[in-house]
Amino acid sequence: MGMMVAARRIDAPADEVHYAFGFEDRFDRILVIDPHTLLARVEHGDFNAAASAITAKIVDAWLDQGDFPQRMLFAS
Repeated sequence: MGMMVAARRIDAPADEVHYAFGFEDRFDRILVIDPHTLLARVEHGDFNAAASAITAKIVDAWLDQGDFPQRMLFAS
């Protein structure tokens, strides 16, 4: 069974980048990425497979383009 996770950047203060993310268009969780270490955490929840997958896509885009993307989609 496949998985589709979508994320949109909601805030990017100097020390963190925040993304609302979830399955399809239900952005019900917040992902926080430290731009200095690229460590990620989920506010108020577990860092599960969906969080891991979308974090990897976001960090790969940042490494490739030098900026955190406004939107990201992971589908498997």
